[in-house]
Amino acid sequence: MKIAIAQVNPTVGDLDGNRALVEEAAARAATGGADLLVLPEMVLTGYPPMDLLEREGFVRDQLRVLEALEPASRRVAIALGATLPTEHAQPQQLLNAAVLLAGGKRRAVRAKSLLPTYDVFNEQRYFTAAENREPVDLGDTRLGLTVCEDTWSSEVGYAVDPVAELVEGGASLIANLSSSPWHVGKAAERRNLLSGVARRNRVPLVCVNQVGGNDELIFDGASFLCDAQGNITTTLPLFESAFKIVELDPATSGVAPEDIVDPSDVEQLEGGLILGIRDYFRKQGLPPGAVVGLSGGIDSAVTAHLAQRALGADRVLGIAMPGPFSSDHSVADALALGANLGIEVRTVDVTPVYESYREIFRSLFGDKEDFGIAQQNIQSRIRGALLMAVSNAEGRLVIATGNKSELSVGYCTLYGDTVGGMGVLGDVFKRDVYALAHLANRDGERIPRGTLEKPPSAELAPGQLDSDDLPDYDVLDAILQQTVEGRLGTTGIVPPSGVGEDVIRGVVQRVDRNEYKRRQSPLVLRTSRKAFGSGRRLPIVHRYGSG
Repeated sequence: MKIAIAQVNPTVGDLDGNRALVEEAAARAATGGADLLVLPEMVLTGYPPMDLLEREGFVRDQLRVLEALEPASRRVAIALGATLPTEHAQPQQLLNAAVLLAGGKRRAVRAKSLLPTYDVFNEQRYFTAAENREPVDLGDTRLGLTVCEDTWSSEVGYAVDPVAELVEGGASLIANLSSSPWHVGKAAERRNLLSGVARRNRVPLVCVNQVGGNDELIFDGASFLCDAQGNITTTLPLFESAFKIVELDPATSGVAPEDIVDPSDVEQLEGGLILGIRDYFRKQGLPPGAVVGLSGGIDSAVTAHLAQRALGADRVLGIAMPGPFSSDHSVADALALGANLGIEVRTVDVTPVYESYREIFRSLFGDKEDFGIAQQNIQSRIRGALLMAVSNAEGRLVIATGNKSELSVGYCTLYGDTVGGMGVLGDVFKRDVYALAHLANRDGERIPRGTLEKPPSAELAPGQLDSDDLPDYDVLDAILQQTVEGRLGTTGIVPPSGVGEDVIRGVVQRVDRNEYKRRQSPLVLRTSRKAFGSGRRLPIVHRYGSG
């Protein structure tokens, strides 16, 4: 059997556009002599459609698109993901299904059996699980159709094992239609898991995964085919649309999944973020591009670098906004960054506006010189207001520059450096921001040396350094990784060398206290197993201790 793998990038809700992706892939598959074309999970609606599934007409319109694709299956059988109503067609009784089109008609529907509800998933809100699992005949092949999570039974610990049941029913090939969100290392994790499924069940398996960014989620593609021994015989690239026709041939030799070398973690991080930015702008139709506040610091520099790589230099504008406590090198580094990236940089001195606020503060709070945190934060809010003014006047989207370390402990200013439509680094610890900066300079300087070498500072007070208020970032990140991503309390965290329990407790308490800030912050692109956003749902108000 010749299988066409179509690793496509659908847009949520673009039913006609997604249909065109399927039709184009079907034409290529037929021309190449493929017997079967396999596409991702819910490719017609895009994934995840969330409550669009509850909107009047959405599922009905998608069914019309599905029907319109049936003629394309006269030349090649098509396995694609779609949403279908159950027999009773009651609200919230839908199927997340693999549909087989063949011979110009709908040949089979196989609903997803395992409906995840953890992390970013909430499929039981919309779908009904399959009650049984049966292969479908396609020529001489008994095809077992599965949808994403159906192959993750052993990893998550479900009571049902769909692949095993399909193989018991005579399946000689498993097709897994997937929309599996990415985090760093996910491609290898997925290959290792599914190759084990193939090996245990002694059946070849093809996994076709969606690629692209949809809101906070990034999908890496990385589709593959493995043989009945679990060896990988074909792989498709990360972070790009791809198409390949492969021969399901027992004589073809593969390699063990652990022998496949993916890009390094930081290279994956860069590639995923660039894809997430690009698709967020492209799928929303934001032609003017982005505006980024440039402080001369590492976070804004890396954010601008990623935006320039994603959108092109002509669609990224930097705004340098020096204030009364900005160092001379801050503006110089911001301008050098702009020259290195080839982006426009405008400079606006915020000191006069800041002084006006100080006069207003005196009328509000009395005649004194130092207004504490209010005096610091107003500088950030002035800058945020100016960035939003540019957004309003020129139609540019503001990209926030805060990283996960700062967002975790609330080291950010609401309505200041948190303004914007996207937080590119909101799931990237400070240590990894530096790794991204060094990677950016692999072929020549993009991030200025001064930005890399100077100690981090918000520059909102004389001589201010981040270390005045936070533990060193290597210590902070080690604690945060355990409490945010590892979900550990104070007593479960392994302390970094020389760090006492009081430091750990203080960090964990700051994470809890600042949930309200994260709720009001921009969408964060997900790059880890546990990002701030839909996959981490904690109350703002609670009294549970940090132990």
